[in-house]
Amino acid sequence: MAEPGRPVRSQGIAGTWIAGTWPVGRAASASAGGLVPAGFDLWTSLAGTLREWARAEAGAGRLLPWVPVAFGGGIALYFAADHEPVLWVVAATAIALTLGAVLLRRSRLFAPAIMIAAVAAGLATATWKTARIAHTVLAKPLYSVSLSGFVETRDIRERTDRFVLRVTAMEAQRSDVKLERVRLSVRKGTAPEVGSFVQLKARLLPPLSPVRPGSYDFSRDMFFQGIGASGFVMGTIAASVPPDAGGLRLRYAAFMQGLRDAIDARIRATLKGDNRAIATALLTGRRDAISTPVNDAMFISGLGHVLSISGYHMAVVAGVVFFAVRALLALIPGMAAGFAIKKWSAAAALVAAAFYLLLSGAEVATQRSFFMTAVVLIAVMVDRRAITFRTLAVAALIVLAVAPEALVHPSFQMSFAATLGLVALVQIGMPNLFASPDHSATARIAMWGGREIAMLFLASLIAGLATTPYAAFHFHRVTPFGVLANLGAMPVVSALVMPAGLLGLIAAPFGLDGPFWWLMGIGIDWMVAVSRWVAALPGAVGRISAFGIAPLIAASLGIIVMGLLRTPLRWAGAVVLLAAILWGLCARQPDVLIAGDGQSVAVRGRDGHLHLIRSSKDSFLLKEWLAADADPRDAGSASLAAGVSCDEAACVTPLADGRLVALALRIDSLADDCSRAALVVTARPAPPDCAAMVVDRQRLARQGALALALTRSGDGFAVQAAKTRGTDRPWSPAAAGEADFSASLAPQAAAPRNRDATPSEADLQAED
Repeated sequence: MAEPGRPVRSQGIAGTWIAGTWPVGRAASASAGGLVPAGFDLWTSLAGTLREWARAEAGAGRLLPWVPVAFGGGIALYFAADHEPVLWVVAATAIALTLGAVLLRRSRLFAPAIMIAAVAAGLATATWKTARIAHTVLAKPLYSVSLSGFVETRDIRERTDRFVLRVTAMEAQRSDVKLERVRLSVRKGTAPEVGSFVQLKARLLPPLSPVRPGSYDFSRDMFFQGIGASGFVMGTIAASVPPDAGGLRLRYAAFMQGLRDAIDARIRATLKGDNRAIATALLTGRRDAISTPVNDAMFISGLGHVLSISGYHMAVVAGVVFFAVRALLALIPGMAAGFAIKKWSAAAALVAAAFYLLLSGAEVATQRSFFMTAVVLIAVMVDRRAITFRTLAVAALIVLAVAPEALVHPSFQMSFAATLGLVALVQIGMPNLFASPDHSATARIAMWGGREIAMLFLASLIAGLATTPYAAFHFHRVTPFGVLANLGAMPVVSALVMPAGLLGLIAAPFGLDGPFWWLMGIGIDWMVAVSRWVAALPGAVGRISAFGIAPLIAASLGIIVMGLLRTPLRWAGAVVLLAAILWGLCARQPDVLIAGDGQSVAVRGRDGHLHLIRSSKDSFLLKEWLAADADPRDAGSASLAAGVSCDEAACVTPLADGRLVALALRIDSLADDCSRAALVVTARPAPPDCAAMVVDRQRLARQGALALALTRSGDGFAVQAAKTRGTDRPWSPAAAGEADFSASLAPQAAAPRNRDATPSEADLQAED
């Protein structure tokens, strides 16, 4: 027993401590090695809170939404690879990792194991899809090619028409390449019918490669569509007797195309111009006939999503059918009380959504919308909660499993980002917004539709913000007044345009569709008026300079974290998103842009703007370059050629530091250009003794379009290529005899020249 006044010693694991010596608050902070600094309690509390939040995020039902994220990460790794993965290796790895995750299902390691397995499965799925659809891609242009085949699809556009030909026979001079499908442009009104068998001559070109490093890869898109070349028809198109029936798929395509043409013809009888084109786009997915001014106004104002059939359209179609069928069934005596009419209505809505999917062409955004809608309707039929993160996760997994290439498409990215934001709003924001108001004024506002207006505003705002990084990356612009345009137009589209279009489709077989197309046209007039008004507002065109893929990945991660997490940890996503925005805004723009064919060069001058040297009339290339530079000028601006001097042999323009960049048009100009210019660009082989920095045909053939940035020393360039070193993919095969090009250009030392030893005639005469 201790004596009074003496400190009591207690033996602990780390040694002894004197209870009566230290205050109680300090006793907990003592350790074997000394004292913990002040504020330890705060850090301990913070760590405990973070652990609690992490445990809550890892709770039951929280894992599934992250599976498609990991699956998509595996697909992203596939597209980031510089050569094709070995199918059997990645497939065996995915199977082994999946089996391992199953075995660990009762372990704490299950969550990371299933995520790793999902990444491997995504990589294997993308590799398998590429191997399954593998086909030949044209590497060099072909002139006067004889083609025979079936017409699979047809697009009606503003100036020209376009169709896809499934080739059955192909003959070309000095080439034995055989293509499966080609996409051909023709004079407007001359495209053959879908399903017909035709013979023609065409000029074929390789699929369009990126017009600048980091831009969209159209060749990859065409590869996954099964198209090996594009081009245009030369001469007439002759219809002939096919060697076979063409198959069930072709007959289905012909039937659906005939149905779309019939719908367009019925709409054309009532509506004209852009109203007819927009109505057709909303119902059939054919939006190429919309005039350029209206199309630009729709996208500038933020209403461009209306023209692309996606979740909104599918939800309206399914919703209208669901409530209409349920209302009609409820009118039948005894039906509502004795039968599950809600489930019957959901089944009818599912059938309508499937028909709309087929009618609209089943694009990626439409597929995602259908799968999402189908999961919701099936949940209604089996008495499950419909709008959840699980619904979105299942839809994402289905889309990525069927079409893994959709991951790199802007339609998929923007569609799922917007849907994730809206589901998060429904799950988190809606319960708070629709909670019973405590104040009488709040109750009156809610009764007069205040909550509905607030929800429409929040939905437009959140969907717009979620899609902004992708719009900025792919299209180099944002919509500052998108919320205003959506508030003004979307109620009319929801309440008038889409319902009238659906009623028109139903009434068309009975010949009673005219009034519905007229009503649809009234709503479209309002939508176009709103888009034109918003697009004309000062600052409506939000131009953003191009930035790399890394800031976009960071922004995507931030959006996913903010959308999927429930605890305050989700605000870490806001920090990541803010960092991604700053990263993207700080991206440096190139000083020189060089087209992949060597026919166009853009040089940044002293005024900070691009000055163009070109020998071709590629307006699409120029529009992309200007958009990526956040340059408001159009392709016809005279200022683009300011400071450019040209003759028949070459063109030159100065850099910001005064040094010259030359585009050599003829081989006899290279000697002079090499001696005077700092950088020479030519589509021909350059002489090996050229004193200037050179970008010639050999480099362009292997690396495609180039972006050059001045180095810190200012005498050379850092080179960024559209096709990086060692890249060899099915849609972008490596050129034969690939050379090793440096990632930089530096001035070459002037080669010593031998002096001319021939004496002058005067000297010879003097010696004589």
